[in-house]
Order: sequence, then C-alpha cells, then structure tokens
Amino acid sequence: MSAISKRFPGVVALDGVDFDVSAGEIVALVGENGAGKSTLMKILAGIHPPDAGEIRIGGAPVVMYAPTDAARLGIAVIHQELEVIDTLDVAGNVFLGREPRRGGLLQLLDRRRMEGDTERQLARIGVHLSPRTPVARLSTAERQLVAIARALSIDARLLILDEPTSSLTSRDAERLFDVLRDLRSAATAIVYISHRLKEIEMLADRAVVLRDGRNAGTLPRQSITHDRLVELMVGRAVEPAAVRQTTPGPPVLQIERLRTGRYADVEVSLTVHGGEVLGIAGLTGSGRSELAEAICGVGVRLSGRVLLDGQPLTIGSPGDAIRHGICLVPEDRRRHGVVAPMSVRENVTLPRLASYSRFGLVGRAREAEAVRGVTAALTVKAASIETPVRTLSGGNQQKVVLAKWLALRPRVIVFDEPTQGVDVGAKAEIHRLIRGLAAEGAAVVMISSDMDEIVAESDRVAVMHDGRITGILPRARCSPESIMQLAVA
Repeated sequence: MSAISKRFPGVVALDGVDFDVSAGEIVALVGENGAGKSTLMKILAGIHPPDAGEIRIGGAPVVMYAPTDAARLGIAVIHQELEVIDTLDVAGNVFLGREPRRGGLLQLLDRRRMEGDTERQLARIGVHLSPRTPVARLSTAERQLVAIARALSIDARLLILDEPTSSLTSRDAERLFDVLRDLRSAATAIVYISHRLKEIEMLADRAVVLRDGRNAGTLPRQSITHDRLVELMVGRAVEPAAVRQTTPGPPVLQIERLRTGRYADVEVSLTVHGGEVLGIAGLTGSGRSELAEAICGVGVRLSGRVLLDGQPLTIGSPGDAIRHGICLVPEDRRRHGVVAPMSVRENVTLPRLASYSRFGLVGRAREAEAVRGVTAALTVKAASIETPVRTLSGGNQQKVVLAKWLALRPRVIVFDEPTQGVDVGAKAEIHRLIRGLAAEGAAVVMISSDMDEIVAESDRVAVMHDGRITGILPRARCSPESIMQLAVA
C-alpha cells in the first residue's frame, strides 16, 4: 500500500500512509484509537475505497470495489466489531456466502460437509462447539472464535486480525497465537492489530506505527519494546499509575444466593464495598458476564436478592437498575452499549434525558454544554458532538459508553471488559476513571480477560468457574498464577 489517503466528513483518517507485508510474516499495525489502523485495513479489505494511493498484491496493482473483490484475492479479515449472524448456527456463519452445494439441479446445502469442515476449523484453535449451535446463544468470546474459524477456513494468503484477543482469555489467546505461528510457517501474510503491546512484542516480525493518520515509524523485531512502541504511538511517555492505598467503606452492593439462567443450579453470593474495585476473573464460559447482567437487570435472575446499602431491590429491567444507581458498561459496546446511528450527544444523554427536559421539550443548549464537558474530560475524538457514533473508532465508542454514566454518579458501576480494544493512552484514562469512581465512594465491579489489568487495578479479585465463585483473593495474594489455580478448579 503506497501513499494511501482517506477523508471522512470533518476528519482526515489517512494522509499518505505506506504499508507492506510479505508472505510468511506477521506485521503488527499499532497506534492510538483514531490513528487510522482500522481505516487502512478496511481499504485493504475492499470496504472503503481510498481517495488516493495504490495497492499491489503480489506486485500487481489492484482495485477493490467490494469485500468480495478482496476475498477473491485471498484476503480475509477478522474485524474488531464482530460480524456474525445471530439467526444462523455456527456452521452457517463459518460458510456464509460460500455454502457448498449438492444434489444436481436441486442444489441443496451440503450440511454434512459444512458441519465437518466447521468442526475441523474450530478444533484448530482448540474450540469445542457444536456446528449446529445458534450463534445467538454464544458469548462474545465464543462469537470471536467463530469469526476466527471463518477467516481461517478460506485458506487466505493474507489474514488481517483487528483486536482478535479483546474478548479472549489468556488460554484462548495462546491457542490463537499457535495457529498464527503455524500460518506464518505456511507462508501466510498476517497483519495483526492490537493494543496489547505484550502480544506485539511476542508475535510480530515488524511493527508499523501510525499516529494521526500518518506513518510514525517502523520497528524491526529486535527493536520492538513496550516503551518504544508507546513513544511512537503517542509521542510521549505514559506515566505509570501510582500505587494506591484504599480503605474500603461499608458494604454497598450485596448479592445473596443469586441464580442466573445459564447456571440455574449454582447460587452466587458476593459483597462489594464502597470505595473498592472488585475484579472478577475467570475463563470463557465461567459465568462472569451472566452474573453482571443478572445484577443489572439485563439477564435472567431466577432467584436470589440484590441489596443496595442494605436495602433489598426489585430489579426487573435495566431501567430499574439505573434508577437505583446501578449501571453496566457492557462487553459488546456496539450491540449493547451505544445506539450506533445516533449522535454522540444523543447517546450520552439517553439515560437521563428527562433531566434536560421541561414540559416534554429538551433544552438543547444545556444538553450540549453537559455533553461537551464530559466528552472533553474523556478526550473523545469526534468532529463534533453531533457526529454519529458509528463513525467513531472502537476506543472512542467505548468512551461514549463511559460518558453516558459519568453524570449519573452511580452507586454501583459494573465494567465488563472496560478497556477492550482501546489504546494504551485511553486505557490509562479509563483506569484513572475507575479509580476516581471508587475514590468517590462508588462500588466498582470490573470484569476483565486481561490478567495484568485484573491484578493491577483490583483491590480484591473474585474468581469464577462454571458459574460459581471458587475463591476471593485480597490484593496482597493476587497474581496471575493464583487466579489461574482458582479459574480451573
């Protein structure tokens, strides 16, 4: 890719960017949210046409008008925002758009071949799912693995992965890394986009860094370090978080003998104090998200009590939880956290629109002033507060989700994968926000698949396995090893 440029209304996404990758090479594409990484790869995938520049595949110039053109050239993409069809089963998603046929004139779907090939692709990455399972029943992490299996199944000559481990546990991620190394050995070219810099150090043969839509530098394998990547990405050093001393207050949130829909035979009891960050860790399918959703009125709660400041609550919907000051930052921001076609302003004020209204009319000036303040505090990168959220980068969409709850000053806030797909600078900002909410007396629950994040940011860690809590670790005894021992109990 040579001198690639791309503009969107009010934004220069790419300005003369160069990028290349060879067969049998893993090239990391790194940069802050809004640096242009996803836009560059969407151009390579035929989703967006470039405004200027040239693309060559195997030395020959190509023009791609649609993703089908890229697929014919052997380019497969696993997008950050998963593109799976809930109404199809796993096999239907893996073979979407290229379903094998049988039966001569009748041209029936060859389900036996679809299911057999799907099982083999899932086995490559250590996943044990029935090909007939409806995708609507899968967790976000399981959906991610299905998307990976679909990309692998076409035997691509160029594979692009955009934040592929954002919803994966460390065990699932290791399986993926083994697959990528095998593909590299088989001469597949791989572009790897991630904000998890340890993964870049471990996997990449080269790292290409973008900043503000331009090339910021390229590092060979021997020069790839966390500090050097950060320096090129943000042009400054990110200060490490200060070691904090916390004194938890009285219990704010109490969960007593709660049973969720997925784990109907397991009861969970838990207490979260004001002023503390309680981390919840566990492997994929351990029940972390189901617990969070049951607390916040999103998922099924079969029995049990939720108490706030000692008072039992009746929570039958997300609205009930919000009225009591219990908020959820969901794992899948695009499906559950934002209304993508609406503007930044409309998304931020949606849960508390009545506070800006009088006689049924919204006071736009007061609303806009409040939104500008909270989006500036979170450094949301958007042309204006009227920009549709769907046009923002993944990390900036996450900031919009966070902004939505800030002015509510919640008593309890549950973060499910809060830094999924955000850059190193934004991650530090979100961690400061989480600690700030706790310092103000809120009870904070943080679910994360990032073991380093759980260890660094939690005052206590509750570990889950098969829907139950297998242990609660104080900060002094919290380590990746102690967590994993409980996670596989």
